[in-house]
This record gives sequence, structure tokens and C-alpha cells, in this order.
Amino acid sequence: MLLIFEITDKTGRKILLTKKQWNHIRQHHTEVENSEEISETILKPDKIILDEREGVENFYKFFKHKKQKSKFLKIVVKFLNNKGFIITSHYTRTIK
Repeated sequence: MLLIFEITDKTGRKILLTKKQWNHIRQHHTEVENSEEISETILKPDKIILDEREGVENFYKFFKHKKQKSKFLKIVVKFLNNKGFIITSHYTRTIK
């Protein structure tokens, strides 16, 4: 498993961004320009929402400098054995 980065969130859990998932994000969500936006959102989220139905946590951060109307970066993280794996990331207009 090739890693782009491993980072610790504000609750002390390790979260990984693999090269495979980064390639998915870059291919399907081109508005996510760099992995620094992702790491900043993991380190200092505005909100974290547990989605029990999907079994994931959604991290959100507002980026006011973005030119598009969707300014909240949403990161979907799946936790297994207290280690998080970023599934995807994209911009959205609201926190849901």
C-alpha cells in the first residue's frame, strides 16, 4: 500500500491517504487541488459528522478562497481497528 500521507486527527487517531484513493480523488473530484487541503481538513475540521448508516465519518472544512460555489471540503473516512482510511474527498455547498 503506497501512502501519500499518514496524519493524526484532533482526537489522536491515525488517518491514511493511499495513492490509490488520491488517484480516485484527482480523477473524479478535480476541484480538490492538493493533498494539503485534505490534511488541513483532517487536522482542523470545522465539523465531524458520524454517518452510522454508511459506517464512516465525514470531516468538513470551509475554504473561503475557493472560486466555486461549493466551499466546504468533505472528506469521507472509514475507520478499521482505530485506523482511518480516506475513501474520497470533494467540495460541497453545505454540511450534511
